Amino acid sequence: MKVLAAKLFLRIMGWKVKTPEGADFSRCVMLAAPHTSNWDFPFAQAACWILGIRWRYFIKDSYTRNPIFGWFFRATGAIGVDRSKRKSNLVQFAIEQFDQHKKLVVLVPAEGTRKRVEKWRTGFYHIALGAKVPIALGFMDYGKKETGVLAVFDLSGDFEKDMQFIQDAYLPITPKHPDKYNTQIF
Repeated sequence: MKVLAAKLFLRIMGWKVKTPEGADFSRCVMLAAPHTSNWDFPFAQAACWILGIRWRYFIKDSYTRNPIFGWFFRATGAIGVDRSKRKSNLVQFAIEQFDQHKKLVVLVPAEGTRKRVEKWRTGFYHIALGAKVPIALGFMDYGKKETGVLAVFDLSGDFEKDMQFIQDAYLPITPKHPDKYNTQIF
């Protein structure tokens, strides 16, 4: 039913799903970029339903415990994180999640916000490196009306080289609000 709803939504909106043939999405850190609009979520969710990807994402635990909306966040894959602890380490927490699950896709909006940022946060890189999982480059291209995954790749361990690959992959992608996106990610 979800797949049918997703296909219908994308068809009505005039969008298509693109992904590398034969890509394995069972265990990876998936970037969601560029992230400049609240519309990014429904397009990304639709693509993942069509591709059979059950993503998880981190959010303040107060959202997942909310008596009115908590069910929505949990149903869409939210993992509540207690950020009130002074020494909480989200990277280590995420690595532990990979240690505990054979199949896990953690979705990360690398910019950390829909506003323009000078550079991306790099926790996603350290999570993937520490968990020894590939990175999937999820995208929403509003110019071409395409969403999906650009590439899935294993990190080399060379931060500069890997980040350059990611930056180059996202260069041709048009965000919903181009003025809120910085193509220089690191």
